[in-house]
Amino acid sequence: MANPLSTLGIVHTVISIAPIVAGLYSFSKYAAIVPTSSSGRIYIITLILSAVTSFGLSSTGGFNAGHAIGILAILAVVFSLIMARLGWFGRLNRYLQALSLSFTFFLLMIPGINETLSRLPPSSPIGNGPDSAPVQTVTAIWAVIFLAGICLQAWLMHRRAGSAGLSAGL
Repeated sequence: MANPLSTLGIVHTVISIAPIVAGLYSFSKYAAIVPTSSSGRIYIITLILSAVTSFGLSSTGGFNAGHAIGILAILAVVFSLIMARLGWFGRLNRYLQALSLSFTFFLLMIPGINETLSRLPPSSPIGNGPDSAPVQTVTAIWAVIFLAGICLQAWLMHRRAGSAGLSAGL
């Protein structure tokens, strides 16, 4: 049987569901996580809360890959917000912002895949940690979905910018 969740583990799990829902909603509505939208703000806030609450969790008793993923996700959010403000890369800014926020969604799901497959079903979990074949397979499939998704996202952004430029006479 899988290890039971601690109180912090339960709180972290509940918090971690919110950015998944907000991210999926944003992707379906805008084809990106838009930080200025309600769903984008909810996504960013709950992603950061999810990462922060993960720092108190450790099956190894110290710093682990999940903590590193949380730090990387927070850094990607900060990068995204800086890109929106500074405009260092001109027309590429909006692509970099969208890519970095999509990357945070990808990162969010990696520990989720591991934890879900390592705990469900409770009587006989599918995986037994990040090194198990089922977890690695699903994570690899998730990486392919992410890569295809960001390519589609960039293409849609480019197409929308092109049609907006044509209609504006640019």
